[in-house]
Amino acid sequence: RGLRDKMAVALRSMAAVAEFRDDELLHLHLVTDPPSTALATPLLQHCLHRARFSYQVTFHDVDSLTHKLFPIVEAMQKRFSAGSGTYYSDSIFFLSVAMHRIMPPEMTQIVQLDLDVKYRTNIRNLFEEFDKFQPEAVIGIARELQPVYRHALWQYRRENPGTVVGEPPPGIPGFNSGVVLLDLGRMRSSALYNRLLEPGNVEKLAEKYRFKGHLGDQDFFTVAGMEHPGLFHPLNCTWNRQLCTWWRDHGYADVFDLYFQCRGEVNIYHGNCNTPIPEE
Repeated sequence: RGLRDKMAVALRSMAAVAEFRDDELLHLHLVTDPPSTALATPLLQHCLHRARFSYQVTFHDVDSLTHKLFPIVEAMQKRFSAGSGTYYSDSIFFLSVAMHRIMPPEMTQIVQLDLDVKYRTNIRNLFEEFDKFQPEAVIGIARELQPVYRHALWQYRRENPGTVVGEPPPGIPGFNSGVVLLDLGRMRSSALYNRLLEPGNVEKLAEKYRFKGHLGDQDFFTVAGMEHPGLFHPLNCTWNRQLCTWWRDHGYADVFDLYFQCRGEVNIYHGNCNTPIPEE
């Protein structure tokens, strides 16, 4: 029921505020297993039946994607997955990292969003962020709004006093992958980005920053962004207004608000760690 409710909030809120031109079509891609597909199909019809735009839905089988992903992301799973060892099923948490390798070449841009979101503005405006990418940028992503990486990078920070790594803005707090803009065309053609995916280079990055994470793609993007910030277009925090406050109650109350503050009108709420999203 939890998953169904989250999906309903996401779909209804998107449909309520989305507007597209008559010649445009919103293509929704859902990564599912068979039970989720059975749940999602009637829900999509119910939540989008009054949508004022044309749309198309494609379901991607999670096992099929995992099979393609595993060889590409196996090395980073050892560094950026929860628990010890490399679990085949964990590969799906690295989908955004290697999307350009497994989606067809005619797919050139995609916005990946977690399901626990609520839209407060037209999603078409988010696609316009692609036009703001600097020449080297391949991915658009907002900052992490908790001191996750202040904690995870404690060893590097201790060995490098004065570093801005893990610091709140204007430092480098790391990224949150709840909303990610993937320019697949640029990801395919960026020699630098594809070099970073090589197992040896993943290991070098993780070693340099003394890093062991558990949040999948966003851990990789965070350490890659520390080393090569030009690969990432900084999305405004209002496009991924995270609501989780877990770290405030786990040792970081004194600095929490320095990370958590996000000025401006919220475009997308992200109810991460099962945090309730405000009713309006």
